[in-house]
Amino acid sequence: MLEIGHLPNERAAQALVDYLKGQGIACHITHTEQGVALAVVDENNYHAARNEYERFIQNPFDDKYLAASWDNGTTKKQLDYGAPGLQLFTQFISGAGPLTLSVIAICGIIFLGFNVGFANTLFEHLSFFGAVPDSGLNQFWRLFTPSLMHFSAMHIIFNLLWWWYLGGKIENKIGVAPLAILLLVAGTLPNVVQYFLAGPNFGGLSGVVYAVVGYTWIMGVKRPEAGIGLPPAYIGFMLLWLVFGFTDLFGLSIANGAHIGGLIVGIIQGFIDSRKRA
Repeated sequence: MLEIGHLPNERAAQALVDYLKGQGIACHITHTEQGVALAVVDENNYHAARNEYERFIQNPFDDKYLAASWDNGTTKKQLDYGAPGLQLFTQFISGAGPLTLSVIAICGIIFLGFNVGFANTLFEHLSFFGAVPDSGLNQFWRLFTPSLMHFSAMHIIFNLLWWWYLGGKIENKIGVAPLAILLLVAGTLPNVVQYFLAGPNFGGLSGVVYAVVGYTWIMGVKRPEAGIGLPPAYIGFMLLWLVFGFTDLFGLSIANGAHIGGLIVGIIQGFIDSRKRA
């Protein structure tokens, strides 16, 4: 069996399963801590089932799914997807794993601290070597901790949405180890690159975000059955954003060195992991 995705509850999943059954595609439902997982029985049907799953996510109340329950399954229960707020929260939780969510929480707490009067204290303890006096090399955590600091709402929202979307895919479908390696390597080495390019005053998870972009890109091409591929339009957008970073078009201070360094880290690890899993 090959997993095609997660849904917040069994009844929602059953509607899709009934529809796929009518298309000659058998699926299996497995209960998880955050909802249910769906998997195709015959792996040859993976791509067709995955495409239908994506359409179902966009429009779960389509009449064809209700009709499928009448024709191929059961209508004893209504299509109950839960309260909208609860459904959104459930999808947020089920779309990621413990590591992904922990990083989101830590970054969120630090950002909150920056905005309630602890900006100087946090910057003094988390910034890169040389950003503040007496930040010696013995304070090794400074290689990584700048990745956890964000200085604007747009900055943190952009980074954490991509981290949740791609990091969650990697953790749920491949495992926590590859994501942990990406986080540690892309959270440190690109910071060193950024330091030598522009100095020590920087922060943000952008290097790690570009690492998961690069990793997802390569794994999607080399090992599409892993189910973490990224649509070409998304790849194009991120590469275009990378180029715009060098133009100063938006008047933003962008850590271009961290972006490039992270992308390279992700691409290299993607090639390594795709060969391992082959």
